[in-house]
Amino acid sequence: QVQLVESGGGLVQAGGSLRLSCAASGRTFSSYGMGWFRQAPGKEREFVAAISWSGANTYYADSVKGRFTISRDNAKNTVYLQMNSLKPEDTAVYYCAADTKTRYYTSDVNRYDYWGQGTQVTVSS
Repeated sequence: QVQLVESGGGLVQAGGSLRLSCAASGRTFSSYGMGWFRQAPGKEREFVAAISWSGANTYYADSVKGRFTISRDNAKNTVYLQMNSLKPEDTAVYYCAADTKTRYYTSDVNRYDYWGQGTQVTVSS
């Protein structure tokens, strides 16, 4: 079992930055890959970024590449999403997720077996 708790969401103006955190508990954090997803009203949940167990490998959606950075601190059991140059279209509920079946990463939402409760990010124009 894995429990995930996100924090760091909020309201920011376009061009601003936010840093999301996701604290994990339960199974050994360094044994599985992690991802961030988001869901805007009326839309399907979409992949944002993913990271392997060690943090050495990362993968991003084209829409956030160059603006967002995913990282993890295995000593603190936490994964982060640094979001810069935010745009109104980044507005969504952001979820962190754990894929405990692999030490690597995937963008496939169906692969993830544990999810956080989500944190709202709103970017005003």
